[in-house]
Amino acid sequence: MALDIGIKRIGLAYSDALNITVNLLPALRRKEDYSEVQKYKSYISDYNIHGLVIGLPLDDSGNMTEQAKDCLNYGTTINDYLKLPYIFVNEHSSTWICIEDFGAKKDKSGLIDSLSARIILEQWINEGPELKEYPFNNQFKY
Repeated sequence: MALDIGIKRIGLAYSDALNITVNLLPALRRKEDYSEVQKYKSYISDYNIHGLVIGLPLDDSGNMTEQAKDCLNYGTTINDYLKLPYIFVNEHSSTWICIEDFGAKKDKSGLIDSLSARIILEQWINEGPELKEYPFNNQFKY
């Protein structure tokens, strides 16, 4: 399952077990108490999800941005609850790709967030690397 982490919402997408198709899930409102983790657990169970691909919005030079630091913190925190293999991938410009390629518009529905998660997941499927990171390793790659 891919997460596009924003300040207000988290876009979600998941793939089938063979990584052939990518499907959107409704974006979730981000809560300060991380109560949305219960919905993640439901999706993990319902769709047989075995790992997370978390977008990390690096700048043009591949450096951490303030938003990337927030995504890193959020991603590692929720994985303390979920205990799944996970990986952070550079999602530079995924929102702009959604606007240009899909004609999506920023609104309150969260569609653009989940479309961004789709792009993140498709990028990971095409480029890798394998999910090798586990919560107890305290590592990340981008």
